[in-house]
Amino acid sequence: MNKVITESDFLAAFRGRFIGILEWDQLDTFWQTLSSQADKGWYIYAIGETVPTDVSTTDEVKTFITEINTLLHKEHEEDYCGIVYADDVRNPDFIKIFDPNNLGVVCGYSDNPPLPGWILSTIAPVELNNSTILPGNRRRWWQRLWKQAS
Repeated sequence: MNKVITESDFLAAFRGRFIGILEWDQLDTFWQTLSSQADKGWYIYAIGETVPTDVSTTDEVKTFITEINTLLHKEHEEDYCGIVYADDVRNPDFIKIFDPNNLGVVCGYSDNPPLPGWILSTIAPVELNNSTILPGNRRRWWQRLWKQAS
C-alpha cells in the first residue's frame, strides 16, 4: 500500500533534524554520495521560483550538483562549508542549501531564520514563501543551469 504524501509531510521534513556539512572535504564526499543516488526521485526547488511538480532526471541532478558545488566554492569565501544541511549524510531524502549571499543566521537561533536558497527533496515540495523574489543573478544562474541540462 502506497503512503499518500501531503503538504504537511514536506513541511514536517523541512522542519526536521538536519546535519550540517561543515568541511569542504565532507561536502565533496556528500556530493559523491548524492550523485550515486541521483536516480532516487529528487525534486530540485529554488526558493522564489516555481515549485517543481516533477522529479528531476538523473542527469539534471548531476548537473545541479556540479553547478551548485562550483557556485558555493566561488561565493562562500570561508575555510569551512557550513551552508549545506541534510537529514542523513549517507542516505539523504531532504537537503537544504543556503545561498552564500543570503545567510543571515543559518545556524543558531533566530526569530526569522533565512530560508535556504535551494532544496533537494524526495518529497514533493510546497511553496515556502511566496514573497521571496529570486535576485536577478540567481534567476539567470537557475535558467542557465536548466538550459545546460536539456
